[in-house]
Amino acid sequence: MTLVSIPANPVPEGAVSGTIKTPDGAELRFARWPPPAGRKGTVCVFTGRTEQIEKYFETVRDLQDRGFAVAMIDWRGQGHSARRLHDPRKGYVRAFSDYEIDVETFVREVVLPDCPPPHFALAHSMGGAVMLRIAYSGKRWFDRMVLSAPMIDLPGRATSLPVRLLLRAMRLAGQGGRYVPGGNDVLANTEPFVGNPLTSDPVRYARNAAIVAEDPTLGLASPTVAWADTSFAAMHGFRAANYPSRIRQPILMLAASHDTIVSTAAIEEFAYHLRAGSHLMIAGARHEILQEQDRYREQFWAAFDAFVPGTPLF
Repeated sequence: MTLVSIPANPVPEGAVSGTIKTPDGAELRFARWPPPAGRKGTVCVFTGRTEQIEKYFETVRDLQDRGFAVAMIDWRGQGHSARRLHDPRKGYVRAFSDYEIDVETFVREVVLPDCPPPHFALAHSMGGAVMLRIAYSGKRWFDRMVLSAPMIDLPGRATSLPVRLLLRAMRLAGQGGRYVPGGNDVLANTEPFVGNPLTSDPVRYARNAAIVAEDPTLGLASPTVAWADTSFAAMHGFRAANYPSRIRQPILMLAASHDTIVSTAAIEEFAYHLRAGSHLMIAGARHEILQEQDRYREQFWAAFDAFVPGTPLF
């Protein structure tokens, strides 16, 4: 399974890519990169909804510069992993727990056999929500987790009880494969830069748009009712009073003060109750911190370097 390379976003050297199959039959694309000579340790990168491996080539290089091997997957239903619906632009998953199956398959078939320990997780948005569920379940595949703008909740009343009941009713009525109300088939990262909620960096935004323009099959549009129903249920689960306190995994959460995609207040509240967690707000950044201007990314990497063992001093 090849990786898409464009002049503005070439594939980092040393890439090995392919596919793996989950126990429930989903085919996932993966990619991995070896560590620099004489270094050990692997960072597994888990993307957000709509994203693909190619979007994180810059992050791969940042991690290689820090001495790490890197490994990634495309979640089921996005990137070049298998998509379940006839319309491949629809963001669909049957159950949020399916993403945990993706992680377990990836760890057992790619990370443990081929990636040097110790293993760390770096996850963004939806990927952060999956990692929290992994940590809550007690699985300790990763020594530490760094979560960028984790999808613990959405702003305002987006995940309120009436909304959840509406989505569940629509799904029970057989409309799980429809776009959510107000959704459409416009691919993410292809809309105009002005007013976008993801990043204030026009160059990186254009680069990410060029990736999807080069290969539109990598892209994903609005979520479906089924995705929203199961994801909102997962976020509601995070509200349980004892959820964060039962997590023993060391976790660093980084939130963006100008985030309008996920709730920064929910991130702060959740992190406060973690037994082995900490939280940092990056003032001025929008949702995609790793796709932001250098002044915001430098704060992210400074926090990462201080938290993840084995990072060399710069």
